[in-house]
Amino acid sequence: MSLAQSGGKVRIGCGAGFSGDRIEPAVILAEQGDLDYLVFECLAERTIAMAVRTRLKQEDSGYDPLLVERLGAVLPAAVRNRVRIISNMGAANPVAAARRAAELAGKLGLGPLKIAAVTGDDVLAQLREKDRPLMDAQGTVWQWPGDLISANAYLGAEPIAQALAQGADIVITGRAADPSLFLAPLVHEFGWAWNDWEHLGRATVIGHLLECAGQITGGYFADPGFKDVPEPWNLAFPIVEAEPDGSVVLTKVAGTGGAVDLRTVKEQILYEVHDPANYITPDVVVDFTTAQLEQVGPNRVRVAGISGKPRTPTLKVSIGCTEGFIGEDMFFYAGPGALRRAQLAKRILEERFKIVGLKAEEVRIDFLGMNAIHGEMTPHNQPEPYEIAVRVAARTRTRDEAIKVGREVDGMAVSGVAMTGKRVPHQDRTREIIGVWSSLVAREKITPSITMYES
Repeated sequence: MSLAQSGGKVRIGCGAGFSGDRIEPAVILAEQGDLDYLVFECLAERTIAMAVRTRLKQEDSGYDPLLVERLGAVLPAAVRNRVRIISNMGAANPVAAARRAAELAGKLGLGPLKIAAVTGDDVLAQLREKDRPLMDAQGTVWQWPGDLISANAYLGAEPIAQALAQGADIVITGRAADPSLFLAPLVHEFGWAWNDWEHLGRATVIGHLLECAGQITGGYFADPGFKDVPEPWNLAFPIVEAEPDGSVVLTKVAGTGGAVDLRTVKEQILYEVHDPANYITPDVVVDFTTAQLEQVGPNRVRVAGISGKPRTPTLKVSIGCTEGFIGEDMFFYAGPGALRRAQLAKRILEERFKIVGLKAEEVRIDFLGMNAIHGEMTPHNQPEPYEIAVRVAARTRTRDEAIKVGREVDGMAVSGVAMTGKRVPHQDRTREIIGVWSSLVAREKITPSITMYES
């Protein structure tokens, strides 16, 4: 449905809040949401660094692994209902992702469609040429240990809106700020100026509220008996109805599970906000402190009163780098005396790690269900558990050192404590650590570009 058909309102649905999110709620949105746009927010800071790793191994990869499955599920209904799609599923390779989307649309017989790839966020070369201070740690990028894997600036809404203006049915980006994915179609539809801070601020809150999909409809919210959510197994993903003045109503498809009420909206509006008066995005600095929330009907919450301030001269850069390895394994005890056996097993492993000369920056041996979450703060007068899972993990600089963890845990099967239950290690028990850090780059140093493909 177009803006004209929807009576001056724009309806946007969020079809994903992270890379591995459920697909079925997005299909419901495409089929029944009466949408103008469907946005998939699938890119986290660590995700893009891992995508770069994948692209280095295979040049035409590096985009979201669920791209084909997700688009294949929603495209037929989206095309039938004239719903345009925006997503950061391009990750480390938006061009390859757009090509793959065009191929998929062709195979599904859904053409002709125009698919835009937005690039320009990759600034790794700039960071290798010129050192910059870190935002979240002492020192500079070059002083930090580990090899740089990726460096991606958070692009704003402008190139996405430009792609829509060029007629794109699908826009695929790499690293763009989460709220910008939702702001772009509103600027495109309502014609706001890029220095209209009030409207940009109001619309940016839409992206902030919707970017985590199910969290605004009751996901990660339920606490039985205190905060109940209807049919959480059938949790809906959210829809926003946006007005030309930037005010919005949040809702969901009728008959789906979950809830949209003042409680869910208040929790999400404060989610990941350090300073509510100065929420910095590439497009605008938003002031949430003037927000006005009103329940205007069942599963309908109106949000208004948000204001904005001029955007900053710099863009945030998310930096991925190698930081060593983790070796991890687990074994179990059950029945009377489970805690005593687990405590002896811990002592055995601590001594064994000394004998084999484990070189680790950190070692943890936790009793899951007892002290793994609160550690030393766990009360000491708890009743003895009937069963215990012992998790062993070490952070090391090399994979060879990390491998020692699994080997010593294997030894517990025949040289350890009575009644040790050992899981079969079907998966690799070592994994590389990808650290994520932040820096800033001058806005004028970033030049986004748009490449258009047709199915």
